[in-house]
Amino acid sequence: MPTIFKQAERHLREQLPFVLYRKPKTAVLNGLFQNDDKIHTIKDFKESGFVFAPFDDKAPSILLYPDNYVTEPLALKETSKDHVSFSNPIDGIEKSEYKNMVKRAVAGIESGEYRKVVLSRKKEVSIIKSAIAIFKELVQLYENALCYVWYHPRIGTWLGATPEILLKTRGTAFTTMSLAGTKLINGIDNKPIWEEKELHEQRLVTEFIESVLKEKSLKMEVGELETVRAGHLWHLRTKISGEYERNKIGELITALHPTPAVCGFPKAEAKEFILQNESYTRSYYTGFLGELNFKNERSRNTNNRNKENSAYRSITTCSELYVNLRCMQIVDNKAIVYVGGGITFDSDAENEWEETENKSLTMLKAVMT
Repeated sequence: MPTIFKQAERHLREQLPFVLYRKPKTAVLNGLFQNDDKIHTIKDFKESGFVFAPFDDKAPSILLYPDNYVTEPLALKETSKDHVSFSNPIDGIEKSEYKNMVKRAVAGIESGEYRKVVLSRKKEVSIIKSAIAIFKELVQLYENALCYVWYHPRIGTWLGATPEILLKTRGTAFTTMSLAGTKLINGIDNKPIWEEKELHEQRLVTEFIESVLKEKSLKMEVGELETVRAGHLWHLRTKISGEYERNKIGELITALHPTPAVCGFPKAEAKEFILQNESYTRSYYTGFLGELNFKNERSRNTNNRNKENSAYRSITTCSELYVNLRCMQIVDNKAIVYVGGGITFDSDAENEWEETENKSLTMLKAVMT
């Protein structure tokens, strides 16, 4: 067993906080271990560590201190993951309640209360695997996602495999994305034909990000709309990049979170509908997580022959934050899987239910196989 997993097992036994994570398209395992069980919270986003933030932007965001930070190479198996089958039971009452909630949301959109609202639900399944064993499965299944297992003895255990960047920064340069629209993959390379419902939803997210970052940015560039794969699903994505004023990353985060991709638009009205109509508290689902103000050091000289100047190194502050989608919480011997979807004026309740079922497969594959 790699040293990093042994350290995580030890922290679990001693009830000490830690996070293991693998960034998208990398073969490096990262581990951040805190040496006490204190709950540290974010005050102004000038702190450094691993942030774990809830959906409710009024609630405190948790920071794990990097008392010990380690990385190890990760060996990936050459196995096919696309045709694993398992039972995915459906609760008829839960389905009826979710569809009725979708219909209420569409009625609110038609009456002009908001343009989009993101509705979610949770699905509980019994498990026999440990959190670390499930994390190992996620890493093997989803190379294009941030895969993580996060533990704090006074808060709980969370895992996920999310493809969505909230914000990446390097110095004063930033990158974010709007990610919306979902279709199940039918065939390896057959990209879908998107309907107006998905295109409309994507435009709403992109327009929101442009509008809230316009005044926070020194400059901004919006990329082309593209179709991307995340596990067994297709999504629409638009990359947005730019420059911001030094030491003001907190303003970017506050402006972005929660985005219309996880809340709706306008934000306040959509959030109010969610809080009043969803039958549970989202907690950290649709929040965000990741590296906050990590220091990246590199040589200013790229010429290996120039040994004298190689002593001069530059240190850049970097952050890499992801929206906490495709995630689960472990409670005793159960996994609580969280799923949702964006509701717009032409949403169909049955189709929206099916979309959440498809999204639940991301986590269930790691739990049930």
